[in-house]
Amino acid sequence: MMKKNKSILLSIPYAIWMLVFTLIPLGVVAYYALTDPSTGQFTLQNIRDLGMFLPTLGISGAYALVSALICLLLGYPVAYYIAHRTPVIQKILYMLVMLPMCMSFLLRTLAWVGLLENNGILNSLLGALHLKPITMIGTPGAVILGMVYNYLPYMILPLYAIIVKIDHRLIEAAEDLGCSGTQVFSKVILPLSMPGILSGITMVFVPAISTFYISQKLGGTETMLIGDIIERLFKSAGNPNLGAALSLVLMLLVFICTGVMNRFGGEEEGGVVV
Repeated sequence: MMKKNKSILLSIPYAIWMLVFTLIPLGVVAYYALTDPSTGQFTLQNIRDLGMFLPTLGISGAYALVSALICLLLGYPVAYYIAHRTPVIQKILYMLVMLPMCMSFLLRTLAWVGLLENNGILNSLLGALHLKPITMIGTPGAVILGMVYNYLPYMILPLYAIIVKIDHRLIEAAEDLGCSGTQVFSKVILPLSMPGILSGITMVFVPAISTFYISQKLGGTETMLIGDIIERLFKSAGNPNLGAALSLVLMLLVFICTGVMNRFGGEEEGGVVV
């Protein structure tokens, strides 16, 4: 009984934190999303008006998905390499992966602006080599590059955490049974690392689909994502109710995406060897 009461007492700070910083803000967003801006009465009109933003939502989802897949292609070899080093080297490489995250997100994005702008560092190097400068800033590729750079650690870390725990005896058993290196990877390592893949995709996709600063700085006015629309509705457009409705729908989509990936990732928790 005392142990149960102690657990309840220890959970009180967490419950207060969730109430103040999660539930109350969500309640405020839901209130504005479901009320008329002029009368304050309950209405679903804000939800009905969201149809005009479906193309932008689709583009944002496509950008986020492409960024997540690129992060997976780049992050998996890095995580695999780190997981197969000595413990000391693992700690050093792990720290190097996390090091960019210690710098401000805004500064990291602005650094890419300096690199990619028309008179930036990369075009200056091309000019010094007597090559024709290329337009990089203000393109979809620049936005995806910014997403990949900022969110790549979110892919590497969960992949590393899973790969480093794979039992090497399973790999040795597959090799003893005559599996080639490709077969060992496809039939043992890849299935066992599936929880890390799903977690990494979720951790990249969720912030990427709602980002707005990257698209503003690297995409300019040519690239408008759903995060930019929400910011504009709250600021310049002066329609916080519609912005709250869009935020609520985006939040629900993120919850659904996270729940689905966690559901399938949970089934792979113990790993599957084909």
